[in-house]
Amino acid sequence: MYTANAIRNIVLLGHSGSGKTALAESLLYMTGAIDRMGKNADGNTVCDYDPEEIRRNISINTAVVPLEYKNIKINLLDAPGGFDFSGAAMEALRAADAAILVCASKDGVTVGLEKAWKYCEERNMPRFIYISKVDEDNADYNATFEALREKYGNKIAPVVAPIWGADKKVTGIIDVLNKRAYEMQKMKRVEVEIPEDKVDVIEELNDALKESVAETSEELMDKFFGGEDFTYAEMIHGMHQGVLDHTMYPVLCGSANTCLGSLMLMDYIADLLPNPVEGNYHKATTADGTVEEFVVSPGGVPSAFVWKTVSDQFGKYSYVKVLSGEINSDTTLVNARTGETEKLGRLYAVCGKKYSEVKVLSCGDIGCIGKMDKVKTGDTLCDPRKVVSLKGIPYAPACYSMAIAPKTRGQEEKVGTGLNRLNEEDPSFTVVNNAETKQLVISGAGDQQLDVIVSKLKSRFGVDAVLSPAKVAYREKIKKKVEAHGRHKKQTGGSGQFGDVWVRFEPQEEQDDLIFDVAVVGGAVPKNFNPAVEKGLQEAVQRGPLAGYPMVGLKATLYDGSYHPVDSNEMAFKLAAILSFKEAMPKAMPTLLEPVGSLMVTIPDSYMGDVIGDLNKRRGRVMGMNPDKDGNTVVEAEVPMAELSSYAIDLRAMTQARGSFTLEFARYEEVPKQYQDKIIAEAKADE
Repeated sequence: MYTANAIRNIVLLGHSGSGKTALAESLLYMTGAIDRMGKNADGNTVCDYDPEEIRRNISINTAVVPLEYKNIKINLLDAPGGFDFSGAAMEALRAADAAILVCASKDGVTVGLEKAWKYCEERNMPRFIYISKVDEDNADYNATFEALREKYGNKIAPVVAPIWGADKKVTGIIDVLNKRAYEMQKMKRVEVEIPEDKVDVIEELNDALKESVAETSEELMDKFFGGEDFTYAEMIHGMHQGVLDHTMYPVLCGSANTCLGSLMLMDYIADLLPNPVEGNYHKATTADGTVEEFVVSPGGVPSAFVWKTVSDQFGKYSYVKVLSGEINSDTTLVNARTGETEKLGRLYAVCGKKYSEVKVLSCGDIGCIGKMDKVKTGDTLCDPRKVVSLKGIPYAPACYSMAIAPKTRGQEEKVGTGLNRLNEEDPSFTVVNNAETKQLVISGAGDQQLDVIVSKLKSRFGVDAVLSPAKVAYREKIKKKVEAHGRHKKQTGGSGQFGDVWVRFEPQEEQDDLIFDVAVVGGAVPKNFNPAVEKGLQEAVQRGPLAGYPMVGLKATLYDGSYHPVDSNEMAFKLAAILSFKEAMPKAMPTLLEPVGSLMVTIPDSYMGDVIGDLNKRRGRVMGMNPDKDGNTVVEAEVPMAELSSYAIDLRAMTQARGSFTLEFARYEEVPKQYQDKIIAEAKADE
């Protein structure tokens, strides 16, 4: 069991395809955790074990792999780089105390790296940058490093320097701090001489490191200006402080294929990145609603945060990070969300898909608990003596929606059950049963996420589901005042039915529900039949005359009619009211209304022209443009929601995934005449 000081919780972030999973594989191999390195293409890596990940050759979930190195436990969290799976990255960020941002040397500063940097900035998280694939064709370490410096400034500090061979490929690396050079021979690290042309460069980089270290304390600054050399311990301490203070972002490099740079990366993880006590960025809400700093404390009462859930055919596992004290399988904790007491089940250490039972999880460590059925991702489990709730995981709002239905009728319940189970695992998507459109609507980050969900429904729950565009909830309204007569007369053997009404229909502004009024003079319609007339009209307005959408903005006044002392009853007057509605509507200039959304699009200025042009094509009205704190522009617009079904995918394509948006319903507006016929035809075809 490791103490909190000997644990590092590190998340790997970066653009999809930058080499995060391969890097994790090389670190596992170099520490002896595995004896053979897997490859993404072969589907046999430790981190990408889900059948969907293997089939698609991408990471979809965050995988946990613990490494043991120099008496330190490094919990490595391999987070997906695909934008559709950013929910998993958000979870990993909550469990980690520091990040390694991985960027491929031939790709430079990608949008995935920019987003990863932003996530770290929002969380004040210490970070390294690891330039991967330095030995591949077209790799350009120098160009990538310069691009990083240009974007993020002089805090980008190289702690390694590559050595190039005759074919301009990287053959080795130099440790700038220790002034030692290494290359890989038969997957073993071998020390070599520093090339002569690199000696001056290394001295220069080493001096720059000393300067950065000097800035971390007055004592070191005095020593630096006094011309004294720093000891190795002072350099490590100063660099560690610089990483914690965000005055230094060390840059390392290597190749996962040959494991070049892997051991050096682990040396720096152990020496420079924070342990869980130092990496404390938690705010907690107490039972009375007070927000306070949560201190990670090995000696405190037990508490743990549930940052991820796996719910598969083998059962449910709640992944936790222990934030205070220690927990074992007999520990009883309170779920701060529900207030219920939970006796913990079996505890496990996790490595990819492998679970190993353990007796205890200590402060700062990551593991999981089995069969905690009432526990959800984002829950805080605490000692009854100190119940606090940590902030939940900030998933991005779901912005891409599709209707989902089983291929075979009668399997709706199976789809619903499967989606609920998958939602336990991935709370970043939402499921809504839209009673109005009679569709089950699933919303997520993009088409790839929804496609994975459909695949998992089939592989895990044996149900074939299909996605289709989510229907838009239109409304209907009249524009003209009309009066109409409705008479229901039916004679059968015995008592008959008779109801007779005159109703005035008129449009109302800003009024959704039907307004019913009575202006009958002289008892032409007895008062006891008024509720039946209203009930008939309330039923009628659910299906408008054009396309069967609900009517809004309507006032109906019952002003005349007649009755039969024997044959009149409530049913007759209800049916008469419906007949008056059907008589009136075609003459009252009915029109369609569509939902209009308030859209806020955040984009870098360089994409402004494309985004504005696209909004115009979608019948949008730009209402304003404002700068935000990150140097982007926020475009505010009102756009018909029918035009935005694919906007999440289209905006990503237009802005190379640098744009984001939020959308909220604003109001209903009349559909332009030229579009109404098509909407009506589609609605009738669906009936």
